[in-house]
Amino acid sequence: MTRRGRFISVDGPSGVGKSTTIQALYDELLTRRVTVHRTVEPTTSELGRFIRGHFAHIRGHALACLVAADRYEHVQHEIEPRTRAGDTVITDRYLASTLVMQRLDGVPLDYLLALNAPVLRPDLSVILTADPGLITERIAARGPVNRFHHDPAAPGREVLYYEEVAQILMAGRVKVLVVDTGESTPSEVAAAIADAIPDSSVASALPAQPRTSQGP
Repeated sequence: MTRRGRFISVDGPSGVGKSTTIQALYDELLTRRVTVHRTVEPTTSELGRFIRGHFAHIRGHALACLVAADRYEHVQHEIEPRTRAGDTVITDRYLASTLVMQRLDGVPLDYLLALNAPVLRPDLSVILTADPGLITERIAARGPVNRFHHDPAAPGREVLYYEEVAQILMAGRVKVLVVDTGESTPSEVAAAIADAIPDSSVASALPAQPRTSQGP
């Protein structure tokens, strides 16, 4: 029987170190002889490129619908084929980001949950976090890259929303690992994530990791 691959999503506030963490996780899994495929949302498809190109102008419910449409295509044409082939798929942003970023844009949580209700759930949802002050410093150092970065209160709101989203996902029986990137090196974070990925045949409880929280 073909061994199905795992689907891992990595989300968290802007400036928390997602790109660095994902690269470290990719390298860590390769050392463990895991076949890995990296992807991102919005995707590199025509629809994903449209979203990225018009993010500053399309907002609210319209943007939420476009992001959801891109996600459904992402699952159908990339994530599911790759996991069926046995690859472990890592996506930079997924459902958790929608439940935070679109709320910052004024879209009600209930609407977002309904819009994404049928979407594929990850085998492990990783939520990166850090102190809002540290996130603010990182964003200031690299410069703002989207409209949310011009709001000094956004990092604190993102951190709080992601804490709430972690609980929502766990209540929906999604395995969640929350990692504070301000207290661990990228290699330590990557190892913690790799250790927490459930087996492809038996979904066991997540192992305890230093400076992390997890569920269910």
